[in-house]
Amino acid sequence: MNEWSKKNPLEWNEYVNKEVKVTADEKHEYQGWVCTVDPVSASIVLVNFQNTGKASVVVVMGHAVREVEILKEGDEEMAKRLSSLFMPEGRQVLSTDELKRKRECLRAWLEKNLIPVTEEGETLRVAGVLTVNPPYGSQDCCSSNEIILSRVQSLVESNPGPEENL
Repeated sequence: MNEWSKKNPLEWNEYVNKEVKVTADEKHEYQGWVCTVDPVSASIVLVNFQNTGKASVVVVMGHAVREVEILKEGDEEMAKRLSSLFMPEGRQVLSTDELKRKRECLRAWLEKNLIPVTEEGETLRVAGVLTVNPPYGSQDCCSSNEIILSRVQSLVESNPGPEENL
């Protein structure tokens, strides 16, 4: 087992959102921004951004990693850019304040429609049988009761937004 594979997830996390040079077996070298490190295989997911706005992704298998050298520290902008790569189309990265505003808006909308709702951390629990997780859209609703799920999703979709609610 190589030194890289012996590291723990907290140690690997120190490389995320940083530009690195990875030396692998047979003297192969890879360079890119670390998007994530798989905690089971120790594989590194590297991203390189093209001038065209597209990105290329390379996975360096953990067992092949010999050395990882940090070339550049990433900033908050790079962290957002990397995390948005694997988000579904139309999903945007929201700030903590924006998420709080959306949660409060949805809670007010549900209460206005006489739906019992409580907060459990960042999650909204509706009538004790459904949860709505950030970023609080209809696709973020979860319940084993299909009828309640469908009705609450429709209600969430009809939410007019923070301007008209509060």
